[in-house]
Amino acid sequence: MLNIDLTGKVAVVTGATGELGHTMARTLAVCGADVAVHYLRNAEKAEALAADIRALGRRSVAVQADVTELASVQAMAEVVRGELGQAAIIVNNAVSQYGWTSVLEQAPEDFTDQFRSCVLQTVHMAKVFVPAMQAKNWGRVIVISTECAMQCHPHQGAYASAKRGLDGVVRVLAKEIGMHQVTVNQVAPGWTISDRVRAEGSEEQAGYTHSVPLARRGTDQEIASAVAFLASDLASFISGAYLPVCGGNVMPGI
Repeated sequence: MLNIDLTGKVAVVTGATGELGHTMARTLAVCGADVAVHYLRNAEKAEALAADIRALGRRSVAVQADVTELASVQAMAEVVRGELGQAAIIVNNAVSQYGWTSVLEQAPEDFTDQFRSCVLQTVHMAKVFVPAMQAKNWGRVIVISTECAMQCHPHQGAYASAKRGLDGVVRVLAKEIGMHQVTVNQVAPGWTISDRVRAEGSEEQAGYTHSVPLARRGTDQEIASAVAFLASDLASFISGAYLPVCGGNVMPGI
């Protein structure tokens, strides 16, 4: 039987206090990784998640950073190295929130904000964490994208444009560092069921699922499982991929 075994690996999950982030962080820990739990403002939730991961028998530390600022990411990396060691897996999951509206009505600042949290985050994380992966000839860069990058529906302008810009950076990075056995991949969730959705009882969204071939919404655990797979040796020859985890709602062409 094939197993996802991340024992001995250090992972950094940005936005780990978010709806998807905490499930990704816990899943990587269950697979054996030691996990740095990144947060921007919610220190209490980050510390609680780190404690949960330590209760699983893994090492974990909560680390604060503004991922849109290079110096802040560098400072975070110093904490990770000091507490856990060099990171071999980074999961770029953090994204800023804003109100969606039409391109004509969207504030220009929202486009800039999304570019910084999507594109610049990945640039900063790569600059800071990838060199150590290159030195060891092993590493995983996993970037959380979205089905919206392919849909480009009304009101998705700032989000979709930032994620499409992110796609370009990720593909270039995959080609630039692949010779060091460092893979770079994107996971693209659909409209996912998380703990907040479960608490609200809003899992059923017929207006959305009628277009999904699997006729349902995916779960946070299904997204996290895809991340764990790409982080493992089972995915050692997969790089440059845009992997939709959305029940077939979007399908990249060939």
